[in-house]
Amino acid sequence: METALLKSKSKPDLRLLLNLAKKIGVESKILSADDMEEICIARAIQKGRTGEFVDQTEFLRKLKKRTA
Repeated sequence: METALLKSKSKPDLRLLLNLAKKIGVESKILSADDMEEICIARAIQKGRTGEFVDQTEFLRKLKKRTA
């Protein structure tokens, strides 16, 4: 399965693409703001994974130091 994500400033153009997708049998869905936020958070988590252990106390200390 392949996935494409399209973003348009033009609602009529996006509707045209969605209608075309439907006509040729391609499943499509308009994503909500919440859907987009979840995708972005998941990508950020995936990108930030290092596989290394992070000491919670040290992490929180550095975080507090940054925000002060």
